[in-house]
Amino acid sequence: MFRHTQQTQYNCTPDQPDPLYAMKLQELIGGAYGELTVAMQYLFQGWNTRIPGKYKDLILDTATEELGHVEMISIMIARLLEGAPAEQISAAAAANPALAAVLGGQNPQHAIVGGGGALPADSAGYPWNGKYIVASGNLLADFHANAAAEMQGRLQTARLYNMTEDKGVRDMLRFNLARDTAHQNQWLAAIERLKEDGLEDLPVPIKFGLDTEYTEHSYEVWGLSDGTEGPAALPATTPDGRSEFNYLQDPQPLGPNPGVPAADPLLYATTGEGSREVAGGTAPSTGGGGLLDKAKEALTGAEPGTHPKSS
Repeated sequence: MFRHTQQTQYNCTPDQPDPLYAMKLQELIGGAYGELTVAMQYLFQGWNTRIPGKYKDLILDTATEELGHVEMISIMIARLLEGAPAEQISAAAAANPALAAVLGGQNPQHAIVGGGGALPADSAGYPWNGKYIVASGNLLADFHANAAAEMQGRLQTARLYNMTEDKGVRDMLRFNLARDTAHQNQWLAAIERLKEDGLEDLPVPIKFGLDTEYTEHSYEVWGLSDGTEGPAALPATTPDGRSEFNYLQDPQPLGPNPGVPAADPLLYATTGEGSREVAGGTAPSTGGGGLLDKAKEALTGAEPGTHPKSS
């Protein structure tokens, strides 16, 4: 059960309207690393956590907080748009070509779609996408993704902080930056606690075991660029403590030169046989083994190798 409290987590009142900055601030709502992403990411991680207790509680605590951040920034955007109707903006732009160039960067959907309010979209107007979230069911993998999301979010918030001089906006962003700092640290700490509890470890998934993979390649780093200083970026021992890195400066291919299978004639791929006209626009039968033949068989229930007439 969720319960909405009308009081916001922190003050979200700008000094004055700024429609252009409102568009920029949309990134912190609907961008790939915006508040909608982390809120939904943590909610689905929490709902899908199989073990009750501390980890599930931590995830859902943070998810609910992030929903509050979405509300804060939405209110800030609405207030940045307040008092800047389209008529005033158009008049100001007409009187000042320089201002017109700046105002040209506004998001017209704030007025057309949102009615002067925030949108579930990024700063370019692209709608928020559920594909942004990571909720795999493996807490170690998910906590690493969470830490990365908070790092990217804090990075973008810091950039936006430097794009305005509005003290009210900066006041809210200073709070958001602090919460991003807290969340980065909490996910990194939870990663270590997961290991201490013996629930997860590197490499993910640790319960799959290492005996199935070709372990002679498990700790190789392939140097496949002209740069030769890659080894200096790595310590000798791997983070999982199981081996040392083996940096190969000139790795060689391990597989053969592949042959490309013949294309189904009905797909009309260019082949080395030269072009020839086929009566009726259909290619000769391939004995029922082509991709389109198999698709037709599956859809019509025809016997393999037969070619039912199209209706």
